[in-house]
Amino acid sequence: MADWIRVFLNNYTNTNRWYIPELQLKDIVEIVIIAVIVYEIMLWIKNTKAWMLLRGIIMLAAFILIAFIFEMNTILYLAQASISVLAIAAIVVFQPELRRALEKLGEKNLFSNITLFDKGKENERFSDETADSIVRACFEMGSVCTGALIVVEQAIQLTEYEMTGIELDCKVSSQVLINIFEHNTPLHDGAVIIRGDRITSATCYLPLSDNMSISKELGTRHRAALGMSEVCDALIIVVSEETGLVSTASGGKLSRGVSREELRESLSQIQYRSSENTKKFSIRKGWRRK
Repeated sequence: MADWIRVFLNNYTNTNRWYIPELQLKDIVEIVIIAVIVYEIMLWIKNTKAWMLLRGIIMLAAFILIAFIFEMNTILYLAQASISVLAIAAIVVFQPELRRALEKLGEKNLFSNITLFDKGKENERFSDETADSIVRACFEMGSVCTGALIVVEQAIQLTEYEMTGIELDCKVSSQVLINIFEHNTPLHDGAVIIRGDRITSATCYLPLSDNMSISKELGTRHRAALGMSEVCDALIIVVSEETGLVSTASGGKLSRGVSREELRESLSQIQYRSSENTKKFSIRKGWRRK
């Protein structure tokens, strides 16, 4: 009897040992890649309307699980038959968010961040003179309550929005911007798009934000600025026609009533193509700008 118990315990112990797989470098790399992808997807879901979609999917999955537990075969059959249709419908409904996610992925250019030599002015999106002209024009227009909407392009080119307006090709200056947005002039209605040191288009139509949390006090200009910031990486500047306040929109967030210094700082943050990571990887002496 004792021998039988000993054999049983030995067999039980052998079949219930912890299995520890052998990890290779390739496995670790795969785990890291999957973790980064999942993290980026969760960040994207959190910052878009896809969060509501995820909540709906979780609720639907819970309902299907209950149907599976209680063997509700008709509901399970309908769920299985409609899952492909729901997937296509989700892609159609959330097409803008999916497009923005792919654009964000394209913005993360890892190779361009590892630079051996500083390209100097080639890394500059626009000059200090352009930035100062934009700031000067915005606050001069704000002082007389002249409405304005200015889009400062970054990595994503805004060609499709330029085509909605009147094509221009002139150097950015405070006088030109003030003249464009002057009341009763042909170009005052709509947005101006700036690429580098040039004004490329005026009277452009921008997409309006459908964010229901926006204050009802804000008009079409602010909704257009916020909507544009939701679909691209541009910095959008708004001058209110009612209050004269200057606001900025970027990354789906609106900052109202910024000061002259805050606006200049926002422009400085996007002025150079190189990111903070570029500074870490650059090996040229004296790289950091004063």
